[in-house]
Amino acid sequence: MLRQRLSDALKDAMKRRAELEVATLRLILAAIKDRDIAARSKGQAEGIDDDELMRLFQTMVKQRQEAIALYEQGGRLELAEREREEIGVIETYLPAQLDDDEIEAAVKQMIDETGAASLKEMGATMAELRRRFAGRMDFAKASGMVKRQLS
Repeated sequence: MLRQRLSDALKDAMKRRAELEVATLRLILAAIKDRDIAARSKGQAEGIDDDELMRLFQTMVKQRQEAIALYEQGGRLELAEREREEIGVIETYLPAQLDDDEIEAAVKQMIDETGAASLKEMGATMAELRRRFAGRMDFAKASGMVKRQLS
């Protein structure tokens, strides 16, 4: 479903001659193909699933945010702006992100559900958060919140 949306979006962007969108979608599809090949070598004949796609998109956004910071430090504002535009294209395929309050509530709920009482159980709590909120949560923020609540 998501793969078909990406392919259709690429065709549409090519028809509209939207260069940035075409380039970004090609990068996304190439990254998906790379992950599919790696997954097949591990025995997953159908490639990666939608949850893994969401993680891939989040990684791509994070990489671009890091690049923006570096470009701005180096005074390359035009490159930073291009990265921001690429983030905009990628985020159209991500579900709505949870805000800090929603992440906090999800963390509290997960700690209650897993019965976590110490930092030793942080891994199980984070694994369940990743399973339930793939593509919708900033797990770096969630990790800090879990750590704070279990300390």
